[in-house]
Amino acid sequence: MNIVVLDGHTLNPGDLSWQALEALGDCIVYERTAPGLVLERAASAEIVLTNKVVLDAAQLAQLPRLRYIGVLATGYNVVDVEAARARGIAVTNVPAYSTASVAQMVFALLLELTQQVGHHARLVREGGWTACPDFSFWDKPLVELDGLTLGIVGFGAIGRRVAHLAQALGMQVVVHTANPGKYSSSVDGQQVRFVALDELFRAADVLTLHCPLTEETRNLVDARRLDLMKPSAYLINTGRGPLIDEAALAAALNASRIAGAGLDVLSVEPPPAANPLLQAANCVITPHIAWATRAARERLMATAVANVRAFLAGDPRNLVS
Repeated sequence: MNIVVLDGHTLNPGDLSWQALEALGDCIVYERTAPGLVLERAASAEIVLTNKVVLDAAQLAQLPRLRYIGVLATGYNVVDVEAARARGIAVTNVPAYSTASVAQMVFALLLELTQQVGHHARLVREGGWTACPDFSFWDKPLVELDGLTLGIVGFGAIGRRVAHLAQALGMQVVVHTANPGKYSSSVDGQQVRFVALDELFRAADVLTLHCPLTEETRNLVDARRLDLMKPSAYLINTGRGPLIDEAALAAALNASRIAGAGLDVLSVEPPPAANPLLQAANCVITPHIAWATRAARERLMATAVANVRAFLAGDPRNLVS
């Protein structure tokens, strides 16, 4: 069985092992694959694993040996699933591996905005505390989360984990989901309140996005909804970059219409230098790392290998095609 990993570096930059996958067949791992090299590298493969390398209908038509595509992520929009299904190619993904890590990142971003840890640590290194006439100083507002309202858009596994952490910090939780009847209104015995989307934007002191990217949710955070938010509110996005109209958010931040934003995802990654959020006021941006703790990547690797093993055994799991 010929196995090709097209872009293994992101999952495993060197701190994990491919040994379990290599035990399942003749395996070649490429760290990265440019679009023009996909057909050459996958030509003899029966099994291909990809994270962000696109496999579209035209490419699939030129890979007659291909029987299985394993997406090294939860989202699988990099594969033309309909074309794969038509050609009898199984496509799998890896769900739920990063729930704890992404929820943790929500609060890493939020605490940076509200407690200003990185900012004040830099001031100390620059000598600001040494030169201070007082035992303590701060030059930006410090915000306590206890008693504030956290608004969550989307209430899947990550949204529910975020609600759990928020309640542990004493926050009130309101939720908007397309399917409120699907979920309990209680998280660990504490109530959450389901509300309409615009009401969520008005009520939230902190608003965090955990819904899928669809045509309905693209630019969900637009200029009109930003105007509904409190000027003291914060926006967090660890979901998908295109959920936000980035020009509208940059304008709102620069005009102090909201207090700040913490973003781990952008609409184009890596972002072009002209992205207005890169220079926007009170905007903390990290390079799409919420999913990337070692623990999460270990789970991702283990599930990806188990998916291949199950396929070879004739009992495929985590199928999306």
